[in-house]
Amino acid sequence: MKSATFIGTAHPYRGGLTSFNQMLARMFRRKGVDARIHTFTVQYPSFLFPGKSQYSDSPAPGDLEILRTVNTVNPLNWFRIGRRLRREKPDAIVIRYWLPLMAPCFGTICRLARKNGHTKVLALLDNVVPHEKRPLDGLFTRYFVGSADGFIYMSEQVKSDLDRFTTAKPALFAPHPLFDVYGDPVPREEACRKLGLNPEYRYSLFFGYVRDYKGLDLLIDAWALLKAHCTLGKRQLVVAGEYYSDKGKYEERIRHHGLEHEILLYDYFIGDDDVKYFFSAADLVIQPYRSATQSGVTQVAYHFDVPMIVTRVGGLAEIVPDGKAGYVVDTTPEAIAEAVDRFYDEGKEAEFRKNVAAEKKRFSWEAMTDRFMELYRQVGGR
Repeated sequence: MKSATFIGTAHPYRGGLTSFNQMLARMFRRKGVDARIHTFTVQYPSFLFPGKSQYSDSPAPGDLEILRTVNTVNPLNWFRIGRRLRREKPDAIVIRYWLPLMAPCFGTICRLARKNGHTKVLALLDNVVPHEKRPLDGLFTRYFVGSADGFIYMSEQVKSDLDRFTTAKPALFAPHPLFDVYGDPVPREEACRKLGLNPEYRYSLFFGYVRDYKGLDLLIDAWALLKAHCTLGKRQLVVAGEYYSDKGKYEERIRHHGLEHEILLYDYFIGDDDVKYFFSAADLVIQPYRSATQSGVTQVAYHFDVPMIVTRVGGLAEIVPDGKAGYVVDTTPEAIAEAVDRFYDEGKEAEFRKNVAAEKKRFSWEAMTDRFMELYRQVGGR
């Protein structure tokens, strides 16, 4: 493979998808591939976007070619971009698929581009079946799957979902690489000072966009159990991230349990420069998800050597070895609370941090890039 065109989220858009796509494009370039990214002029219509802003305040990365060309809601644009890529003949189109809403746009562009008889479409699958289902999801996904030559999946749950749509095309597993774009850890005291936290307390962290499927309500209820059993002591829960669900119902749940002083809310988008402070202050990252495929938050925790408690859903248990890098538990407040108590009572932090540091070596960007190269060969690329 000598040239690759990425289609997906990149600067000036913000968030984990942007960071991931840009890191992957950089690794392709290090492998000698002429890589560029086509990102969006319109990613979501504003009325469908649940957050406060889609855009980053950071400057554009100087080492990447990022073109704002794709309008996900304008079919005329899809035909124009598809014909453009058909003429340009990149060896591969690498396209990130995470939401069926994008399928008509992505599927049309890829179908048109492949008509040149040269370009191969390689799809990186975050989700095949979305966490929050909508009408036409299956129809849209089938349309997109039909436009790709092969797939990279990051959890067995995604592969199982993909098999509902096709088993006839090559599909290779590559685990989600580390999110190592947020800098190095800082001393815990410095992180606490930056965030206004008391370094005499111990902190667990719920991090990232708040959506209903991520189970923050389960974690709030678990914290209430810990308080009722008088086992919290000097422990607090930090919830850091912008709400993509109804913020009021979570705040009401906190008030109902009388947890205003035990749960600390940083209810805004956490910029790249501040991520290190939250993970450096935390003893433990908790992901009480009701459903999951894989999670970028897990890979941020790995980067900062922070142990985790995750629920036994989707691909989370594949990524966090139970009793080694953290605990894998049932999706109940009781199970989450028991794991938190066990972590502190048995003094597991030092042991788990050491294991996390060893375990994370298997999550490299180079390994994922090599899987793309292998997939390209399997689909007949030259």
